[in-house]
Amino acid sequence: MSTVTNVEEHIRQIWSGSAFMQLLKINIDEVHCGGATVSMPIDFDIHTNHWLGVHGGALAALADSVMGITGASVGEVVQTLSFNINFISNLPGTGTAIVISQIKHHGQTTMVITAEMTDEQHNLLATITTTMFIAGHFNEIPKVW
Repeated sequence: MSTVTNVEEHIRQIWSGSAFMQLLKINIDEVHCGGATVSMPIDFDIHTNHWLGVHGGALAALADSVMGITGASVGEVVQTLSFNINFISNLPGTGTAIVISQIKHHGQTTMVITAEMTDEQHNLLATITTTMFIAGHFNEIPKVW
């Protein structure tokens, strides 16, 4: 397969068929080499818990989703080995959660990615650190672009 010229669009196409991301209404807002921004408009009927705040599992799913996209941004197929999320604040069942990620370490078999989750007013909701296993490669995505 030849190298794609529009990496961001190619990554959007790869993830467009994900029923999981569609169910949670996760959007890929921006992809650049070594990082990404994803968002999740909060749907009260889908994302809230019994306390009427956004369920931590929904926020963790959003955070984990950006990690796979971030790995792909440098041509890697990654799987989560270790995932740490520190919840700082929450949303009241409305608004949008936004996660911005960046690669901190890119080794032969592992990758460390950090991210911050905010709301639309840039209030910090969570900090995230993951160690990802490099399970394969997207040969059509260059490591640097």
